[in-house]
Amino acid sequence: MQQLSGVDASFLYFETPTTPGHIFTVYIYDPSTAPGGKVTFKGILDHYRSRLHVARAFRQKLVQVPFGLDHPYWREDPDFDLEFHVRHIALPKPGDWRQFCIQVARLHSRPLDLSRPLWEATVIEGLDNVEGVPPGSFAVMQKIHHAAVDGVSLLEITSAVHDHEPNAEPPPPTDWRPEPDPSPWSLMSRAAVNGVRRPARWMGSMASSMSSARSLRQATREGEVSAPELTVAPRTRFNGTVSGHRVVDARRFSLDEIRRIKKSTAGATVNDVVLTIVGGALRRFLLDNAELPTDPLRAMCPISTRTTDQMATAGNQVSAMVASLGTDIADRRGSARLSTLAR
Repeated sequence: MQQLSGVDASFLYFETPTTPGHIFTVYIYDPSTAPGGKVTFKGILDHYRSRLHVARAFRQKLVQVPFGLDHPYWREDPDFDLEFHVRHIALPKPGDWRQFCIQVARLHSRPLDLSRPLWEATVIEGLDNVEGVPPGSFAVMQKIHHAAVDGVSLLEITSAVHDHEPNAEPPPPTDWRPEPDPSPWSLMSRAAVNGVRRPARWMGSMASSMSSARSLRQATREGEVSAPELTVAPRTRFNGTVSGHRVVDARRFSLDEIRRIKKSTAGATVNDVVLTIVGGALRRFLLDNAELPTDPLRAMCPISTRTTDQMATAGNQVSAMVASLGTDIADRRGSARLSTLAR
């Protein structure tokens, strides 16, 4: 068994019925180049089955410590059922983009079952009337709990079910063995031991944090970085109470076009362009509804802290920064420059 870190466990503790802790991805596939021009659900199940050993999150479930005395553990699920995790639905006719987004939103709204491995994949057929998507295409909407992955370790799941070549062989199987349930007494004993060890670990973390803080203050004094404004975000309609309902939509952008845009501002990145696009869209929407605040909206941006040695590990190695979206700036290039300076 492997215990969740405090960061990983926090995504479980902060979860509520209206704010589930999972993230999701959507992949759309054109089956025309498959043998016979068709991909069956059985074939998709077999594909997942042949890759289960590649990503540890596929078959690991949570073990809760009695009375919540310590963070939960991951263990290999002896009752793993692939067909519970991979489901199959179809859009009604005409199978357009709006119907697809509504279906994805409904799937996203449902929390994951915490008694099973924390992921689901839903095959969605019937994308027959979506602009830019060949008729007969299907999608896979995959949900996985943030306690299991961050943005980088999510690539482990993505890589597990995708290949760079159309006829690639699956990775050679390994000897997978489920783990028995630990007794409540053994879990409580571990919690007692961890309770003794954690103060020393906490002191070490504090010493490291204080050293980092001193380095940041020094860099700020020398002008290498600028201190962020820690002001409260302006009040808008987006700051309301979060319900369990979700709405999903998407827009397609050319990566080549994004790269061309970033070259217009020295030092800009692809992420800066994305923030500028989001800020510009929010500015236009709030202006159209006479709700644009004087102060700029802000966004929380995750930052990977994963080192080279941690690239093959799962879980969360992540921090965050607050970036201005430049909604108070009409000039898009000015907004891009602001985003660049905020880094």
